[in-house]
Amino acid sequence: MASQDLKELGTMIADEIGTDILSWSVDFNELMMTVERASIARVLLYLRDSETLQFSQLMDVCGVDYLGRDLRFEVVYNLLSLSHNIRLRIKVEVEEGVPVPSVTSVYSSAGWWEREVFDLYGIPFDDHPDLRRILTDYGFEGHPLRKDFPLTGYVEVRYDEDQGRVVYEPVKLPQAFRTFDFESPWEGMDFAVQTLGVNKG
Repeated sequence: MASQDLKELGTMIADEIGTDILSWSVDFNELMMTVERASIARVLLYLRDSETLQFSQLMDVCGVDYLGRDLRFEVVYNLLSLSHNIRLRIKVEVEEGVPVPSVTSVYSSAGWWEREVFDLYGIPFDDHPDLRRILTDYGFEGHPLRKDFPLTGYVEVRYDEDQGRVVYEPVKLPQAFRTFDFESPWEGMDFAVQTLGVNKG
């Protein structure tokens, strides 16, 4: 869809929804809107049920951490209108510890996405039917995609075959030492052929 068409679409949606839209823009040929936190479910319901728009599919929900900003986190909802082949990105800004209304009543697929955002960023969702961790281990402390999450000092859980039980161990994030050869494959070919002992003659 052309940028001008997306601007017309953005104007139409902003006029229909009103003050629940805090801002919107077309960047990189994508329509993005920032919505009032308390209104997110109502806005998504309108976008889903509108005969004109028909954003019937929630592609995903993800979090973003802007460490140091007053409204530290964003929850991002990526929508798709299958009827019109249009994508729309909806964002909600939220302070740390402040819950965002769950949208599982609008899109049932949001259940697992919201659990992932809660697990990895610690953003709570009000009225979620089963808000618990989904990716990290049992008893995991902290939220690993936060920018202030330490790389050491936490424990991980694994099953130890020798002991026949689950064990807790310090988290290790090793980086093996590697050297990189920045020559092109064509320039490095002589070395590779000679190393293999192949007679080039």
